[in-house]
Amino acid sequence: MSHYLAILAGVIFAGLGGELFVRGLLGIARRAGISAGIIGSTLAAFATSSPELSVAISAALAGEPEISLGDALGSNINNIALILGVTLLISGIYAPRDSVKRDFPVAVATPFVVGLLSFDGTISRIDGLVLLGIFLTWLVATAREIRRQKGAAAAEAPLTKKGWAAFSLCLFGLALLIAAGQFIVMGAKGIATDLGIDEFIIGSTVVALGTSMPELATAIISKIKQHEEVGLGTVLGSNIFNSFFIVPVAAMITPISVARDEVALALLFGLLAVLFIYPAQMGLIRRRRGILLLLLYAFYVFSMSLK
Repeated sequence: MSHYLAILAGVIFAGLGGELFVRGLLGIARRAGISAGIIGSTLAAFATSSPELSVAISAALAGEPEISLGDALGSNINNIALILGVTLLISGIYAPRDSVKRDFPVAVATPFVVGLLSFDGTISRIDGLVLLGIFLTWLVATAREIRRQKGAAAAEAPLTKKGWAAFSLCLFGLALLIAAGQFIVMGAKGIATDLGIDEFIIGSTVVALGTSMPELATAIISKIKQHEEVGLGTVLGSNIFNSFFIVPVAAMITPISVARDEVALALLFGLLAVLFIYPAQMGLIRRRRGILLLLLYAFYVFSMSLK
């Protein structure tokens, strides 16, 4: 299959998979008595980050963990600057500050923590343990929030046929999304390799774009269905998974050598992207921020192309 046909197949799979995945997520949220935002930042974020996890493990086992680092950091930029940028072009996103008070500070801390641990030129296995510790702390805080939201009746209710149907939709949609990411990675990486681009840059731009397709499809479909809290939660949660779970998994397999200039650039753009989406006082992220985010993404790709 040619590289371009692989990309086309990925786009088609992403559209169909995103529709089914979001429909299933909303069904699970209603059934479990949990807000769609929480489902987005946990279940959806982990599920849509599975392509990055697959790339991280494969690259680390192949002795090329720099690809996994580039993929994770590049995906964080794609998730916000590109994905939320495109989503905001449809219309503004309403997100009360209370709805992001748990995930937003962690997402802001991400580039500082990863930058500090990579300052010596390596993300070691010990650094990986530190990142996993932060991830587990966030996960515990999220679990407490889920327990707070979930009523006793919902907690004790058995999974009905409708519940299994929603879960099945989620699984099938996720399978299509993962396949979409793999097709796009296959096509885009082939094109980039032919052009002689180095490993970190391939990971942080081309591969990251492909593995971010599940988040892109989820965010856009959620917006169209007027459940933007799912898309926003998925993007923020995915960034946390990428930095505090996926990067340390790769580092635990093979310590990651850090190209400081390239990593610093990716972390800087990642931080700016997160800061750009903090909700206004009234809880609205306006459409014009989408334009700023897309300009930021274009400048990021241009800056990486100069490396």
